[in-house]
Amino acid sequence: MTGPVATIAIDQWFAQRGWRIRRHQQEMLAVAASGRHALLVADTGAGKTLAGFLPTLVDFSSDAPDTVLPPEGLHTLYVSPLKALAHDVQRNLLTPVENLGLPIRIETRSGDTPSDRKARQRARPPHILLTTPESLALLLSYPEADTLFATLRRIVIDEVHAFATGKRGDLLALALSRLQAIAPGLQRVALSATVADPDDFRAWLAPWGDIDSVALVEGEAGARPELEVLLPEDARVPWGGHAATWAVPQLYEAIRANRTTLVFCNTRFLAELIFQQLWEVNDDNLPIGIHHGSLSKEARRKVEGAMARGELRALVATASLDLGVDWGDVDLVVQMGAPKGSSRLLQRIGRANHRLDLPSRALLVPGNRFEYLEAIAAQQAVDEGQRDGEEFRPGGLDVLAQHVMARACAGPFDGAALLAEVRSALPYAAVDADTWQRVLHFVATGGYALKAYDRFQRITQDRDGLWRLTHPEHAARFRLNAGIIMDAEMIEVRFRNGRSLGRVEENFASSLAPGDTIRFAGLDLEVEALRETEMLVRAAKKPGQIPSYGGQRMPLTTHLSQRVQALLADRGGWARFPDDVREWLEVQDYRSELPAPGSLLVESFPYEKRHYAVIYSFEGWPANQSLGMLVTRRMEEQGLGPLGFVANDYALAVWGLRPITDPARLLSPEILADEFVAWVEGSYLLRRAFKEVAVIAGLVERQQPGKRKTGKQVTFSTDLIYDVLRKYEPDHVLLRAAWADARARMTDVDRLAGVLDRAQTNLNHVVLERVSPLAVPVLVMIGREAMPQGSADDELLIEAEGLAGAAMRVEPPSGDDDEAADEAQHR
Repeated sequence: MTGPVATIAIDQWFAQRGWRIRRHQQEMLAVAASGRHALLVADTGAGKTLAGFLPTLVDFSSDAPDTVLPPEGLHTLYVSPLKALAHDVQRNLLTPVENLGLPIRIETRSGDTPSDRKARQRARPPHILLTTPESLALLLSYPEADTLFATLRRIVIDEVHAFATGKRGDLLALALSRLQAIAPGLQRVALSATVADPDDFRAWLAPWGDIDSVALVEGEAGARPELEVLLPEDARVPWGGHAATWAVPQLYEAIRANRTTLVFCNTRFLAELIFQQLWEVNDDNLPIGIHHGSLSKEARRKVEGAMARGELRALVATASLDLGVDWGDVDLVVQMGAPKGSSRLLQRIGRANHRLDLPSRALLVPGNRFEYLEAIAAQQAVDEGQRDGEEFRPGGLDVLAQHVMARACAGPFDGAALLAEVRSALPYAAVDADTWQRVLHFVATGGYALKAYDRFQRITQDRDGLWRLTHPEHAARFRLNAGIIMDAEMIEVRFRNGRSLGRVEENFASSLAPGDTIRFAGLDLEVEALRETEMLVRAAKKPGQIPSYGGQRMPLTTHLSQRVQALLADRGGWARFPDDVREWLEVQDYRSELPAPGSLLVESFPYEKRHYAVIYSFEGWPANQSLGMLVTRRMEEQGLGPLGFVANDYALAVWGLRPITDPARLLSPEILADEFVAWVEGSYLLRRAFKEVAVIAGLVERQQPGKRKTGKQVTFSTDLIYDVLRKYEPDHVLLRAAWADARARMTDVDRLAGVLDRAQTNLNHVVLERVSPLAVPVLVMIGREAMPQGSADDELLIEAEGLAGAAMRVEPPSGDDDEAADEAQHR
């Protein structure tokens, strides 16, 4: 290993470009020389990726003192959460390598890589391989893995915050434990601009959670971003809706006024909708593109290349591009709708003016009044440099089962040795012997209830004590089906000439018939034929409906939720809000109450011959949705005649035939004991969670040689197994895994528990004669939840105006009390 300085050639290369080696880049070289692992936290544009690779460039520099060039073979792994990011890094990394004349071969490996190149990479690996957690895990499943990774010196994990706390992070943590066993001298490096608690990520990165083995390197501070909240030209913020389509004319003018604008949307549907509406007002025929994960690889690569060459004036994108992609000519970022978290917003803002010394410029476009408050809260958080993030939790047992099977595919293994290796990964540090045996025997036989079926007999323990595959065909089947990302079942959209446009969800496709039209990938298409795994289309002359995607909603983070509540409580600060938002809050304050931090406001009122209650939890959509299910069940038990509920990130509205007079009784903590369990077990949630863990763990295969199962076939298989296990083996390891998922991800039970705690200690119940102003944004969602975001916005806003008329009407108190009347008039 070279010393903690760059070589003369690297110094000169920096100087030729008018750069200097920044302090944090020099520190990364010093940490590499010391042999420690490193977490680099630095602002976007600070040269984090180059800092991660500088020690590798130094290793291959021939002018370094006493240089002995690394041997042939894989030297550095780069792991990113996005395929696009790996390709972008390859483009940017080739420049210094070529300029310096370094003997380094760089290649990418992902699901898009041709199979012949993948095979060649295993036999003759490049010096630097850029990949994803899933592709790395598959590489480790081959018998040649020990030889392939024996020369590995460094692994660089980019945008570590994006996946470390989820199942992809579990998979990567297990891969790190395997790599460290193969190459004990391996140095781990992680990079991020938006880590909320660096020590948590240092512990995740370190072998055995040894935080002291990971140096924390903090980057130089960059220019503060310039963030503006966009308002309608008439300064009237909509009551409801999430699409913010009102802003399209103003958005187009912003695109015209800038060189390149990146427009982020929270969903694929919204990206297609905004792209469509921009083209409808694109009188100048500006080059505007679209990018999301359901478009074909060819379409995505074409758009990425056009952006890199500066050929687009605007690109509408989803999270498929919000991590680390370096397009220096982007001078404006637009966030359509609420950001849901300050870290996510910081990440997206950083795509503009991708330099440390230039401020990133961004526009936030709220869809409704609550989203306006959320935008202001996010703006404040960004100004203060405050970040939020998800908490770490124990690793998924389904991911552990997949890792065990991958290890068996690579060759025989000793169970005790593999357990020790697994425990060195922080998510699995607490795996006990009993749980480990359950996982092993599940991989071996499927478990007690399934062991009689030959197809579940995948590994066996020989007399020498080693576990090995029962048949080589299991390795091929495993590699066809391994993975963590669980999108809804998709079908291909193709022209008859074979050109693929991308994929739509099977459920959406099943609602179509030949002759129907859709708008996808920016094109109007007519459905010609529907098959099991593909939809044939041709160009259409009339516009069609935009495909909807299920997906997992991004909930409002706790950090941003608390900031929104603080804005509501800060009456002195309302003066800077638009007049209609300020009036909305003032009338709410006069007619009812405002949600206060640490308390729980519940409003009850009649509306259209029904009795409504609105619970202002501010705990995010998953928790509010779960609460709605539980509360309506309890309303039924109490004879209140529940008729329905609707939820958003801020509130839950329930309605029924009779009024709720005692909300604390509905929200008692024991609802999370028997009733929560009964609801989850009787709902689709546990079955859905089981389907996902069964596929991840390899119990049910989606892909067979030359054929992929439809979503209905996979669901049928998992439902059948689920019923068998519930009856004959209720403590099966995958049922445990499904329960963990249902509690944490689908129902957000921890935040739900927080609502119930506040209901018992600080509940404020306000009984009203009619709907309150604050209730309008959630009430206008009734009947719209099943519709794609944006499609019903016009109807929604018309309905909102009717509700608002009742909510905002203010009458002075009855009687002759002049003082009270004067106060009412004043307020």
